[in-house]
Amino acid sequence: MERLWTPWRMGYILSDKKAEGCVFCLKAKEAKDAENYIVYRGQWAFIILNIFPYNNGHLMVSPYQHVPSLECLEADTLAELMRLVSFSIMLLRQAVHPSGFNVGANIGKMAGAGIDDHVHIHIVPRWEGDTNFMPILAETRVVPELLDETYRKLREVIEAGTVVTPAP
Repeated sequence: MERLWTPWRMGYILSDKKAEGCVFCLKAKEAKDAENYIVYRGQWAFIILNIFPYNNGHLMVSPYQHVPSLECLEADTLAELMRLVSFSIMLLRQAVHPSGFNVGANIGKMAGAGIDDHVHIHIVPRWEGDTNFMPILAETRVVPELLDETYRKLREVIEAGTVVTPAP
């Protein structure tokens, strides 16, 4: 029998699981970026690691503005959101060396949005062979790296200045 080792899940299992209010708004207001896995803050939007990732390095770009859809955003916010999507791709290329990406927004619950009242864009790095039998047969995803380690790698690249940060 194979064992799936996911020690990071214990924190979730033992927690209250669901904070009151919008997770994007709550995390953005706190001054605990490392604890909340906020990788980068812009003027109108920020980059955060998904704590329930589809794949290692799964990022989300979220505006500070609490709106349900892209067309509700002000022009400056929308422009920065897209700059941060591009920045996220460059950052992931240097930090975790994926072969490709899935990038997209699920707008509305019927479109698959887990958080449908605060628009955000997913950036999911992909590698050849990262989809195997586990999701199909066992309805289980295998994420091979702890979130703390991924966060550390991303922050190291930013702090090294090897990726040009997006201009406002």
